[in-house]
Amino acid sequence: MNRCSERKMKILAVCFLSQLILATACSKENASSSAPANTASPATSAAAKIRSSADVVKLYVEQVSLPAGGNIDARILVSVSPGFHVNANPATFPYLIATEVAAGKVDGIIVGKPAYPAAAKKKFQFADQPLAVYEGEAPIKLNLRAATNAAAGLRSLPITVTVQACDEEQCFPPAPLKSTISVTVK
Repeated sequence: MNRCSERKMKILAVCFLSQLILATACSKENASSSAPANTASPATSAAAKIRSSADVVKLYVEQVSLPAGGNIDARILVSVSPGFHVNANPATFPYLIATEVAAGKVDGIIVGKPAYPAAAKKKFQFADQPLAVYEGEAPIKLNLRAATNAAAGLRSLPITVTVQACDEEQCFPPAPLKSTISVTVK
């Protein structure tokens, strides 16, 4: 990327963050100054209770079994609450936080690169062009291979899935969602 493109991306990032901060401040000011305390809409009151992306995104991980020397794709299901989305991988812009799987290490298991699902392109009021996002359920595959000399038994492979959830108007702090994949080597 040339210097001009890098500068444009930095300017876009600053503009995006400025708009996000301004929109958040304005929506809080309007909500506190013009609306009576008990008339907040369900969407507004739900968004007000969200402190992090972990409040609206959950992980479901399947258990897998494979022979020594074998491989399998473990499925990690990212479940996003209705009305919210997370950035896809890859994200539309470098300054957006993409959904990303990172696996730990465990003896006898070799972890491949995650395979992310196709993204939906959606237009939001805070962005000039459609963004690549996941909504609802996004299944991510993680290829696992057992070493040929791996001893039989159960192993727990730690994983972290980083997500940043947003609604139609704002994004919430990113969250590292931690889980484990139970891997049985036969």
